[in-house]
Amino acid sequence: MSKKLKILMSGGGTGGHIFPAVAIANKLKERFPKADILFVGAKGRMEMEKVPQAGFKIEGLWISGFQRKLTADNLSFPFKLISSLCKAKKIVKRFNPDVAIGTGGYASGPLLFVASGKNVPALILEQNSFPGVTNKILAKKVNTICVAYNGMERYFPKEKLVVTGAPIRKEILHLNTSRDESLKFFGLNKEKPVLLIIGGSQGARAINNAIASNLDKIIETGVQLIWQTGISSFESASKLVKNSKHNKSIVVTKFIMEMDKAYAAADIIISRAGAIAIAEIVAVGKPAIFIPLPSAAEDHQTKNALSLTKKGAGILLKETETEEKIVTEITELVQSETKRNSIIENLKAFRTDDATENIVKEVVRLIGEE
Repeated sequence: MSKKLKILMSGGGTGGHIFPAVAIANKLKERFPKADILFVGAKGRMEMEKVPQAGFKIEGLWISGFQRKLTADNLSFPFKLISSLCKAKKIVKRFNPDVAIGTGGYASGPLLFVASGKNVPALILEQNSFPGVTNKILAKKVNTICVAYNGMERYFPKEKLVVTGAPIRKEILHLNTSRDESLKFFGLNKEKPVLLIIGGSQGARAINNAIASNLDKIIETGVQLIWQTGISSFESASKLVKNSKHNKSIVVTKFIMEMDKAYAAADIIISRAGAIAIAEIVAVGKPAIFIPLPSAAEDHQTKNALSLTKKGAGILLKETETEEKIVTEITELVQSETKRNSIIENLKAFRTDDATENIVKEVVRLIGEE
């Protein structure tokens, strides 16, 4: 392909859609240094901030999800959809992409729908064990569907499926930062173990409430905390920590941009069980307590977590039991080196080749640029 390659990307709403898109874009840039890559996101969503921080251009569509109950947002949904389709048409016409890639989220629907309708080769990524609504709709239109789990032919046309794994950021796939450097970055003591709490890119209220209720007991197990609360719980968590006698052992943050440092510092992790969280924890090989989001579609987070915990590669804790059992689970992991080492060893069976590279190979195949 002699002309400059043009790649259109869309994925947003949560870190689980944005970071895989950025990982794929970075890998494509390595493969095609002169490529022009344009992201399309949803106005007002976190991709409009995170994508430029990663060094890529982004344009926003006026789009949001459709709620199942009657709300003011639902009344505006048809207008947002029409507006987004019109703007997506303009973007596709002006940018004239060689390929369009969607990793899920509101904006990827109109964009991939329009692009594939204009015969632009299109690929979507579904990294969860149960697909989102947008990807279910797009499945009929796109050429290739990359998935992280086997058995996805229940939801998608079998002939379009490629099992690639879930892409993660290269700085996490290959941790190049030491524990000591990372502890220094967070201002923590290298003599004590670190518990990293991550509730997804937007935080997790139930996990935050359980940590808040048991904060002193958790610190008394001998750990230090890096606590990513998300925006909604940040203020209350900050006040609680400020008034705690253990405040020097706790770092509270809305969002962690330097996740490689957080993972390098961590000895134990508490996390939701979204596809990307699971893939990252497998990659860094750290013992984790998974607390799945019970309201996730078809309870797919529990299914994601069970794939590991059934093989002794993590601990599963139901959200309803978190407040009551969290201290016991943390204590056992802190006190039992045998249990930690067993989980670390069992995680090795889940490591895969670089999923991002696998997806890029599919993109290359689509555009015929061998």
